[in-house]
Amino acid sequence: MDAEARTLTAPFRDPRYAPARLEVERRPGGELRLTNPTPFSTRFQTMTAALAHWADAAPDRVWLAERSGAGWRTVGYAEAWSRIQALAGGLREAGLVSRRPLLILAHNGLDHALVAYAAMSQGMPVAPVSPQYGLAGANLARLTHACQVLQPAAVYTEDAARFADGLGCEALAGLPVIAATNARPGDIPLERLQGAAPAAPSATPQDHAKYLLTSGSTGLPKAVICTHRGVALNSAQIAACFDDPDPPALLNSAPWSHSLGANSILHYTTTRGGTLWIDAGQPTAARFGETLRNLREVAPTYMNMVPAGWMLLVDELERDEALARTFFSRVRVLQYGGAALGQAVADRIQAVAIATVGERISFASGYGATETGPTACNVHWPNDRMGLIGLPVPGTSVRLVPEAGKLEFRVKGPQVTPGYLGRPDLSDRAFDDEGYYVLGDAARFVDPADPARGMIFDGRLSENFKLASGTFVGVGELRIGAIGAIGSAVTDAVVCGEGEAGVGLLLYPNPNMGRAEVEAAVRSGLARFNAAAKGAGARIARAAVLDTPPDAEHGEITDKGYIAQALARRLRADAVKRLFATPCPQDVMEFQP
Repeated sequence: MDAEARTLTAPFRDPRYAPARLEVERRPGGELRLTNPTPFSTRFQTMTAALAHWADAAPDRVWLAERSGAGWRTVGYAEAWSRIQALAGGLREAGLVSRRPLLILAHNGLDHALVAYAAMSQGMPVAPVSPQYGLAGANLARLTHACQVLQPAAVYTEDAARFADGLGCEALAGLPVIAATNARPGDIPLERLQGAAPAAPSATPQDHAKYLLTSGSTGLPKAVICTHRGVALNSAQIAACFDDPDPPALLNSAPWSHSLGANSILHYTTTRGGTLWIDAGQPTAARFGETLRNLREVAPTYMNMVPAGWMLLVDELERDEALARTFFSRVRVLQYGGAALGQAVADRIQAVAIATVGERISFASGYGATETGPTACNVHWPNDRMGLIGLPVPGTSVRLVPEAGKLEFRVKGPQVTPGYLGRPDLSDRAFDDEGYYVLGDAARFVDPADPARGMIFDGRLSENFKLASGTFVGVGELRIGAIGAIGSAVTDAVVCGEGEAGVGLLLYPNPNMGRAEVEAAVRSGLARFNAAAKGAGARIARAAVLDTPPDAEHGEITDKGYIAQALARRLRADAVKRLFATPCPQDVMEFQP
């Protein structure tokens, strides 16, 4: 039996999903409403309710672990809950508790989590911003704008020396600074707060728990209001997708300045009484070694990474049998987000899984935005098909409205934000006449005759453009299809061509492959893609492989690991110009109609 046949016939390891449920309402004009009626728990409705529960139910179970030299620094549920209440008392004694937020300049870490939950327990929102905003050499204009939006009452930093540039920003002048390490004169050492008498939680479900900045891909970032109830119930909605009595174990690097890392990973783990191993690695050639180091020691039950991470991991899984044995020993669900994962990469991962443990591992993906909790939809059934965004999570309704030949995606549920901090005008415009949040994205069905088979992302309506001929280009679908056709030789692409004769791609190469190998894969992959494409707006006219990786410092690749398309085109304006130059440059691939 060949490898492809084994992949198709090997059984799935049980992902422990609950039965998937879906109600479909068809409305006049082609509109549909999809609702998941599965009940979910409403027991925890504040950010600290789950912590208090597990401190009693499983006091010694590890909640969080972070690297400390060759080993791990850990904190159990009972210890964490005790320290959070002490920190809450310290915040009160220092006069720092406020309805204005605690700005957090820190990477993911134990102290970050403890001080954040302490502040939230007292009804003080937290506002974790990207660590890039405050590190040495950062563009302080981003931090200044964040402070103008957030109006923080105080600042927490993991290291006052490491974040000295950010702390010196004029927008933070005069604010109290809590420092975990290297406190400066006048700063409040974190350990001083931990010596206070404990304060019981006082936050209510309606209180603001945190403010998370949107990516700003369509303008300056806004602060999304996340209530205690919204975040807590979104975690309960995700938990209701499973019928699993065991607490999850995760190893994850998604930043807590974004809703995926802070809500769908950190707080979901907390809700289920699980353990989160904090990964300081990143899905880049220079930083992925830390993730591999951790995965040689930690066997997760659930693994979530951006596609670039999976592309780097599969190379190592194929090379390192011991790593594969550890990784596949108990993992039940693999998940990707932020961008599409190519089917070829997923198939390679399944091949290693089958060779190692004799089973396929279900691949999940999801869909949402900071404003939707973030999780509005996910794949919650055994699956190895890439490109799905799933179906609504329990307690969520999705409204699909015909728009420009597509189905515009809108969401209603208890996890959806009430709006944007200080911007009632934007908040009002974000919702439609039935109270659904309008994301500006489109979705389509795997099988229009059977919606229960799931949905596929069909592009962001605002990203699409027209060629010089007036031909419409669906950016999202084209980008996903082209990357999938090329396979693991590239990690992502920027779609270009507004006002040009044809569509062009700027491609980020797999750092583990030679340039000649990458270019050969691009030529053959795009030739296959074009052969199946219909129309000028659905095929690639030119492509170029970039010489440099995404520029994280300037936001080209976000903390979550995906490419900011509009920003990438601006940063690489010279490359875009060269892509469409006449005559065609030698390093640009040209594909004939």
